[in-house]
Amino acid sequence: MTVLGIETSCDETSVSIIKDDKLLSNLISSQDFHVKYGGVVPELSSRAHLQMIEPLVKQSLDEAGLKKEELDVVAATAGPGLIGALLVGLNFGKALSYSLNIPFVSVNHIEGHIFSGFLMEDKPEFPYLCLVVSGGHTLLLLVEDDLHIKKLGTTIDDAAGEAFDKVAKMIGLGYPGGPKIQAYADNGNPDAIKFPIAQLKTKYDFSFSGLKTAVLRHIQKEFGDSSKIPEDAKPDLAASFQEAVVKALTNNVKKAIDKYEVEVHSISVVGGVAANQAIRKSISAIAQNRSIKFVVPEFQFCGDNAAMIAYRAQKLYENGIISDLSANAYPSLPKDIFI
Repeated sequence: MTVLGIETSCDETSVSIIKDDKLLSNLISSQDFHVKYGGVVPELSSRAHLQMIEPLVKQSLDEAGLKKEELDVVAATAGPGLIGALLVGLNFGKALSYSLNIPFVSVNHIEGHIFSGFLMEDKPEFPYLCLVVSGGHTLLLLVEDDLHIKKLGTTIDDAAGEAFDKVAKMIGLGYPGGPKIQAYADNGNPDAIKFPIAQLKTKYDFSFSGLKTAVLRHIQKEFGDSSKIPEDAKPDLAASFQEAVVKALTNNVKKAIDKYEVEVHSISVVGGVAANQAIRKSISAIAQNRSIKFVVPEFQFCGDNAAMIAYRAQKLYENGIISDLSANAYPSLPKDIFI
């Protein structure tokens, strides 16, 4: 079976082809121009997707050595994401499937991330604990099989990736925040400033709004405002903030492994923030200490990419799940799979 996947949920236009579990192409066009605005501008993102999607589909087919008539399934991200951006990929995918008279599968963006570890040679083993850390989501999940996912915890306010972006802006590091925080943190002392870690009544939920406020208050107290932070103070700020995020994430992962009633066979960390080396190292250490397999996608599969969409579509199709051409972009997780 040959599946063409399309991903346009935010600021990456991506097209990928998977044939019989083998990745034949995975093209990603990033919209770097958003940097000058300090964040993604939805209207500009949609226009860029319109310009890039058809050339990327053609290039992806060329790289795979295929003609479009050889495709068996077309898939596209249907949410969550920026509605205008989603509609570009979703409608292009539906039109392509209609013109070829082949099935169309709409894929939840977060599901794509959850199963992105299966793009690796060493794949997760069911049931596995999955930590999703991205710009818009922070989730702790128990993935029982292809069609059953239990949500153990989520953020009650801000996502971890959003916190990285906001704190990077506070410190004066610019956008996108994740890579810049990590770069500065590499030269800082993570114990220089004791930022708080939220203690919640719910077992596995997260909260990062208080941490952002604590960073802001520290800056105001010590420097007055962001413009007055000396360059040599920024590494310690970045490292201390990053350490607090890492501890918040790892604390819940430890609790879930130690206290949840189902034995976990693997741990997987996915999403854009999974590219952060400190998070990877900390979760890997937990897995190693408990003799559990640790799976994290390669960097190209951590951010938004169509390979994870094509893979997830393949598994949905194999389980008899397809979409009709009235499928709309939707903003929430599907209740039939997430329990």
